[in-house]
Amino acid sequence: MATATLTIDLDALTANWRALDAQTACDTGAVVKANGYGLGADRVARTLMKAGVRRFFVAAAEEGAALRQAVGPDPEINVFSGHMAGDTDMISDMGLTPMLNSLDQILRHVEALPAHPFGIQLDTGMNRLGLEAPEWAAVAGMVLGRNPTLVMSHLACADEPEHPMNPRQLAVFHQMTDGIGVPRSLAATGGILLGSDYHFDLTRPGVGLYGGMPFVDAAPVAGLAIPVIQTRGVAAGETVGYGNSWIAERDSQIATIAAGYADGIFRAMGPEISVFAGEARCKVIGRISMDMIGVDITDLNESPAFVELLGPHQSVDSVARAAGTIGYEILTALGQRYARRYRGG
Repeated sequence: MATATLTIDLDALTANWRALDAQTACDTGAVVKANGYGLGADRVARTLMKAGVRRFFVAAAEEGAALRQAVGPDPEINVFSGHMAGDTDMISDMGLTPMLNSLDQILRHVEALPAHPFGIQLDTGMNRLGLEAPEWAAVAGMVLGRNPTLVMSHLACADEPEHPMNPRQLAVFHQMTDGIGVPRSLAATGGILLGSDYHFDLTRPGVGLYGGMPFVDAAPVAGLAIPVIQTRGVAAGETVGYGNSWIAERDSQIATIAAGYADGIFRAMGPEISVFAGEARCKVIGRISMDMIGVDITDLNESPAFVELLGPHQSVDSVARAAGTIGYEILTALGQRYARRYRGG
């Protein structure tokens, strides 16, 4: 096989959702945007439905439409970007629930789909999406009279438990929503871990479902095994790869493996990353190229058929640190050339 194999452990996904759900006394939804964080929104969502998820969140109406076709008519599908121009037919036909973010979106929705469900997103300090406090004060009476399904906001620093922004946003959310008589949501994965004060009526975990930080107890969901194309002996003093960037300090055995930056393995991680052959750590050497990577297997007893980049020995966040990024980016960049295998579920 000439391409790497991405294994998605659906039982681990379910276990992560149940573990996060168990930390709350409210409902727990699931964020499946960006194609289920790169792991396949259709399979991910159907698996989570079996575990009890009845409310999903996506970024855009187009994602919501594709998800509706995968999960059928029953789950609620919420769209973070709200009701954008041109979305009306899709929202109506696919039974999507937009999280309205602005006065313009509220007007658009009320005029185009006056009886269609909607939610509201409030800005409590992140300055990204949502109605600010004066805007909300001006329209809250009218909006609440139309029975929104949810009023939500989003935490900017939930992955840093001691950050003062967390209690600041919590206080603002209370000020903007206490007594409204509508279900409320503030917490994604990080917010769940901050404790019950942040949970309200619904939590909406995302990256923690897929094995990412800040959920340190998450079971790994994604595994990536990369085939070895060829091995060769390299004499001390010889170089490997583009730019002669790696020089052998001893006689070495080098494996060339079948993946690269076209598959979401960023060039920047090259100097810091290793792969695993069984229990043995093997250093990536030279530059990561588009389709191939060099690996030093000198200390192995035999040449492996595959090496592991993601899996039990190395988490998505470990790989992310080597690239100077975050686990979200690694997951969502996982390449479409990979053979995908789903386990469990």
